[in-house]
Amino acid sequence: MKALVQFICVLAFMAVGHGYFVTIDAHSEECFHERVDAKSKMSLIFEVAQGGFLDIDVQITAPDGKVIYSAERESNGRNTFSADVAGVYKYCFGNKMSTMTPKVVMFSMDVFNASAERDESGKTEDEETSHNKLKEMVEKLSRGLTNVKHEQEYMEVRERVHRQINENTNSRVVLWAFFEAAVLVTMTIGQIYYLKRFFEVRRVV
Repeated sequence: MKALVQFICVLAFMAVGHGYFVTIDAHSEECFHERVDAKSKMSLIFEVAQGGFLDIDVQITAPDGKVIYSAERESNGRNTFSADVAGVYKYCFGNKMSTMTPKVVMFSMDVFNASAERDESGKTEDEETSHNKLKEMVEKLSRGLTNVKHEQEYMEVRERVHRQINENTNSRVVLWAFFEAAVLVTMTIGQIYYLKRFFEVRRVV
């Protein structure tokens, strides 16, 4: 029972995650920082929800200045890595390629802290085996629930983006249809006027 209570606590504190929407203006960059322990696991998930061609530059930097991940003009992405050293990790979204259009980015950074997985002393071999198995099950359950949550959020964002694209396309189709109708009416009136003038000139002659 004691082990079960301990692993429920691990489930509650093992994964630290948060999701945000951020607007990045043209020719600008937004950076965020996350302090983590060594050997912790980090997972960055992002998607451009609105603006321009739905692309953004992404870069993740370790505390020692090493670039862990870098990509240009990405619409969405998912990157998971282990923190080799403890400290503050920085991840930035850049919109410097855009001249006028701001971008809206939805992102989340999940941190699985290694401090929540430290072994306890004074346990027998059977207890240690049971402890490890239960720990693995809790880890899988926590990560599975986190992935389901993020998938639901990103499906909502994709649905919103696709609906906006469809609405814009339908509006353009309607405007083009009105334009074609106006051109046809104008051509019809012009032809009637031309034929009328033509027969009037023939009658006078």
